[in-house]
Amino acid sequence: MQSKTRKIASNRANQFQESVIREMSRLSAQHQAVNLAQGLPDFPCPPELKEAVTRAVFDDVNQYAITWGDKFLRAAITEQTKKFTGLTIEPETDITVCCGATEAMVATMLALVDPGDEVVVFEPFYENYGPDSILCGAVPRYVKLHAPDWTFDEDELAKAFNENTRAIIINTPHNPTGKVFNLKEMTAIANLCQKYNVLALTDEIYEHILYDGAKHVSMAALPGMADLTVTINSLSKTYSVTGWRVGWAIAKPELTLPIRKVHDFLTVGSPAPLQRAAVTAINMPDKYYDELKSKYAERRTMMLDILDGVGIPYYKPEGAYYAFCDISGLGFKSDMDFTKYLVKDIGVAVVPGGSFFGPDAENRHNYVRFCFSRKEETMLAAKERLKKLKG
Repeated sequence: MQSKTRKIASNRANQFQESVIREMSRLSAQHQAVNLAQGLPDFPCPPELKEAVTRAVFDDVNQYAITWGDKFLRAAITEQTKKFTGLTIEPETDITVCCGATEAMVATMLALVDPGDEVVVFEPFYENYGPDSILCGAVPRYVKLHAPDWTFDEDELAKAFNENTRAIIINTPHNPTGKVFNLKEMTAIANLCQKYNVLALTDEIYEHILYDGAKHVSMAALPGMADLTVTINSLSKTYSVTGWRVGWAIAKPELTLPIRKVHDFLTVGSPAPLQRAAVTAINMPDKYYDELKSKYAERRTMMLDILDGVGIPYYKPEGAYYAFCDISGLGFKSDMDFTKYLVKDIGVAVVPGGSFFGPDAENRHNYVRFCFSRKEETMLAAKERLKKLKG
């Protein structure tokens, strides 16, 4: 008797596609385009970090670290958290070091969200959050962020909360729009979390990349939210080491314990020498953060000047390092048509905006995202190529 044909992929894997962002980087390489797609800097990380990781390797920090993180790194994170948010956390019980913010988020959701639970997600959203919800069996409830300032309607948000709501994902500063959620908005979210006993999962990896006096508000620092918040962060963006894959989740012990268990069986631990070198990154002086903001402000100005020069409308970012653009008036059928034309015929790769929306979102194909975490020569090369759009 012949056995029945077995399917290859799981039902979970069939519910989402490969990363569109990473696919655009592959297309960029294929067509020898200027890559303004993936959110990675193309300039060197600070030399102090290169020295620190070399020193860690030669000091034989090459075996497994403690599963939840190198003790020196956890101590540094504790001090940094106190410095920038005012929160007092315990390095032995409140921190889980993971393989980047990406693993920290999925480990958190697998640890704290059950199949069938609802997770509120602001739309547009960083593309990983959709697959993260699917992997843990959650039901995403999308709440629209309204252009041009990308704020939410408080009544719409309140309607998304109910007895089945387990968590809300907040990304501030926000990818892809560059929005920075203000104190009023964060307080409104916090009030709903406390009313319904809902967890706030906050992705704060762009916290130090801010413009025009914008202030980062950390949810865990708001009254009543320390026990309901998992704060996720990473070295990647602040220190220009996206390939190191060192991130962390901060939460009270009752939340941290299950996160640590899931993390342990997902990856065991983040690379040990890179964790030790991360101590040097986190202990960078205040001058470093001031210069970071200043340099990114210059890159933002250059990016927006380029877009102005070729007539692509954009929303001015308050934080992070992306320009979210509305291309609905440029004569292309969709975001995919525009991005394919851009990468193949113009020689510049960007991200189609549809990847930041749920499948049923209105006008999801009206946007593209330009990344400006690039050195000056890269931006100038993109500028020359984009001039062909006006030809």
